[in-house]
Amino acid sequence: MIRPNLRFFDLTMIVVSMVIGIGIFRNPSIIARHAGSETIFYSAWIIGGLISIFGALTFAEIGARLPLIGGFYKTYSFCYPPALAFTLIWGYLTVDAAACSAVTYAGAQYIAPIVMPASWQDESGRRILFFVMIAVLFTLNFLGIRVGKHTQNLLSSIKIILILIFCGAIFFLKPDGDAASLPVITSHPNLFLSLGAALIAVFFSFGGYQNTVNFGAEVHKPQHITRAIIAGMLIVLILYLAINFVYVQTLGFARVQRSELIAADLSAGLFGSYGSTIASVAIFISILGWLNASLLFNPRVLYAMAEEGVLPRVFMRMNDKKQVQEFSLAFFTLMIVVFFLALENYDNLLNYVMFNDTIVLAAAAFCIFLLRKKQQSAPYTGYRLHGYPLLPAVFILTLLIVTLNVALTDPRNALFGFIVLIAGFPIYYLAGRRAQKNRQAP
Repeated sequence: MIRPNLRFFDLTMIVVSMVIGIGIFRNPSIIARHAGSETIFYSAWIIGGLISIFGALTFAEIGARLPLIGGFYKTYSFCYPPALAFTLIWGYLTVDAAACSAVTYAGAQYIAPIVMPASWQDESGRRILFFVMIAVLFTLNFLGIRVGKHTQNLLSSIKIILILIFCGAIFFLKPDGDAASLPVITSHPNLFLSLGAALIAVFFSFGGYQNTVNFGAEVHKPQHITRAIIAGMLIVLILYLAINFVYVQTLGFARVQRSELIAADLSAGLFGSYGSTIASVAIFISILGWLNASLLFNPRVLYAMAEEGVLPRVFMRMNDKKQVQEFSLAFFTLMIVVFFLALENYDNLLNYVMFNDTIVLAAAAFCIFLLRKKQQSAPYTGYRLHGYPLLPAVFILTLLIVTLNVALTDPRNALFGFIVLIAGFPIYYLAGRRAQKNRQAP
């Protein structure tokens, strides 16, 4: 039995820490290039933040109605037929693996100028660093060496501290005069195409809001959920708008479009070369913390799937002494490497992630309609989303618009994503489908 122990402040801070990620230090240049103007740039961030609030509230009710450990896997398996549920969670796992690839590569980009000799500060050098990072984290986890929760929390807080420092830069850093001579990059003549393409990377930057699906049964007072999620997401949105304002005002919009390592560039202007180095190292360490958490969590999803008989029992293999799921850990790490080899760079990985992520999240959000229908005759006193059915409908529609924009702007990676997603169906049957007789309503 899960005891409700999260209060308003606890939940608000958890939402903030879950959502703020590496995307804000890597994606503004991508968003600015697609936007083509400051107006569309800021509009994309605001729209993405508001829609993400709708999503967070939607998943909070789903989690309250299905207070089960296992998050999306349990949601899919309860609401959809077994083969479709497996395919969706397969898509979710591949998205997580590709996201790990993208974030690891971003870490390699930030740390390469510091640790690699000048002759190796190119694509080959960054790829070497990618494999070194993955190998080190895999080895540490395989050996059962754990990062303590306090250390993990510290690593997570580094991102927030950096954002606050950068937001303060507006009071000390003068605008870059040279940036005024750079022409602004315009990519899409159509306003809606520009906005839709910009939203792809915006939603990646807001990723994490969907984890409110795990909170429904753990909140002390259900009425706190709405206020805490809105408060947490508004804090993130304000911080994101503030740091993007700093980026644009200090570096210039045209330079933002061209700056892949925008946090390092801003730090260089604020503190000189040492500032750039410190910021890059801090972001790199924060990335390692996020990756470590992903390598701990995702093998547990594979374990849960094997436990229900939809994956071979080898995924349940546990080293009792080290408490490590050795096979599942190796399998998920291999997925990370395969996606990097297949997609090769950050932009391709980002588009793959957002094509499949929007599909599987839309399917997860649709569960709120299925659950309300299935449970309409049962007494329910938990968290209930205000604004139903409009808010979840707008959220789902927006996700599918982003899916369409990925297909229009990057059809190659969208097709690859679609093939990987539907591969879940034959994998389900080849893995030895078993009747899931234990799929009961909680």
